[in-house]
Amino acid sequence: MNIGTRAGLRMGKATRDAFGEALRDLGGVYPDLVVVDGDVSNSTRTEYFAQAFPQRFFNVGIAESNLIGVASGLAASGKRVVAASFACFLLCNAFDQIRMGVAYPRLNVKLVGSHAGISIGEDGPSQMGIEDVALALSLPGVAVLVPADEHATRAATRAMLEWEGPTYLRLGRPPVPVIYEPPVDFVIGRAFRLREGNDVTIIANGLMVAMALDAAEELAARGVQARVLDMATVRPLDVDAVIAAARETRGIVVAEEHLHYGGLGSVVAMAVSQHHPCPMRFVDLDDRYAESGAPDDLLRAYGLTSERIVAAALELTERI
Repeated sequence: MNIGTRAGLRMGKATRDAFGEALRDLGGVYPDLVVVDGDVSNSTRTEYFAQAFPQRFFNVGIAESNLIGVASGLAASGKRVVAASFACFLLCNAFDQIRMGVAYPRLNVKLVGSHAGISIGEDGPSQMGIEDVALALSLPGVAVLVPADEHATRAATRAMLEWEGPTYLRLGRPPVPVIYEPPVDFVIGRAFRLREGNDVTIIANGLMVAMALDAAEELAARGVQARVLDMATVRPLDVDAVIAAARETRGIVVAEEHLHYGGLGSVVAMAVSQHHPCPMRFVDLDDRYAESGAPDDLLRAYGLTSERIVAAALELTERI
């Protein structure tokens, strides 16, 4: 995946790999931690935990609704529960069970959706979780985390396990550039300011953070200084960081690997409209499903690129 090169970033691990390693390591820290998976542990990487703690791992098979029922029961009995599957299987297939069995009673279930976005590539639209953030945000009280690299993911996994209440952690399949050096101070509800700038702000999460940094380099070459915020927590949103961006720069570009409606762009726009209206642009999947293809080809075809971020930022700065 040819992203992060302009910003001088080296390629690292996939966030799903970092999650699996962190979960295994944290199994010894939290004796009450149990993991439930929907027969995809070799993909979600919960297999690492299963190998280390087989008595605390449960494979319920290809039955996501049952997975949530088991997870909620374990949480109601006092366990710290991770329930993992592909993002689309978990949020789309088992939404009603998550709604009534996890969100409504506010149980301590940690939902983990891997293979999110179109960057899963050749598996195609049936397995692309592109509405998952919107679905998670529609459930009251569910924290939503979208880390950008392997080190942020490890820190996010620990933060998720220490957070009291339901949480959704979104993970990707392909390797992504390394943005952070450990240890990462991941605080749920706080954005990371990665680059200073007073002309325009780029707010991104997931793999779009590396593209935002690439875009900022290109914009700097054109005389436009871009602030870059990694909004790794979509809820609770870092409203203060959004307000500061709206006040101190000339506009905001939001970049995410998600549908146009209901994701990061929507919650940032709500905060902007409530506190300090400013011009905004959105780089996302628009209002459409994708198709099967190589990850790089799909990202280019659907406009999830640093070039599109640059174009959106230039449009903002030139129109004001």
